[in-house]
Amino acid sequence: MSARARDTGELFGPRTTLFADMLSIGLATAVAGLPLLTAPAALSTACAVLRGSAQGRPATAGRYLPLLRRRLRPGDLAAGALALTGVLLLAADLALARAGLPGAGAFALAAAVIGACAATVALRACARPESLTDWPAAVRAAARDALRDPGGSALTLLALAAAVLCAWAMLPLAFLAPGPLALALTAIDLRYGRTGAERGRDGAR
Repeated sequence: MSARARDTGELFGPRTTLFADMLSIGLATAVAGLPLLTAPAALSTACAVLRGSAQGRPATAGRYLPLLRRRLRPGDLAAGALALTGVLLLAADLALARAGLPGAGAFALAAAVIGACAATVALRACARPESLTDWPAAVRAAARDALRDPGGSALTLLALAAAVLCAWAMLPLAFLAPGPLALALTAIDLRYGRTGAERGRDGAR
């Protein structure tokens, strides 16, 4: 940090401010997602607020909460119900596989692959701007992104694994983990948008 910054009292730069805002948004997202049906809307709203920081808008919990209040629509709750159903089905399938049924290994592997693909599309849908108003459009766009951007899909699963591992290692971190997860999802979506635009410009030359 430069002497000039210290002289003017600028102790923390914009990256530190974004980190603090991310943690506060993560805490708000965790609390908002506790009813489970509201989890997709809560994560989608966190991604939208963090995306705004790239456009110069404040990424604060004060901006997050009013936006979230407008997200409790039937479509958002239906998305939450669908996500919860998928998680419960995956858990039931894995429990059946552990019960020692014939072909349990192959069945567990297939269930894990399907679950990973569904989680990738669902998480990338939360990061899409369309998820604010139109979940089906966001899911369709996320499915295309997942196929066209395998690197981003791998990063999405790594971000999810890191969030789950942090929550498993230390339970209090579960209330902060949604913030880094939302930031990672937003960065992946913005990264793919930039690379897609660059490919389009290169193709037009």
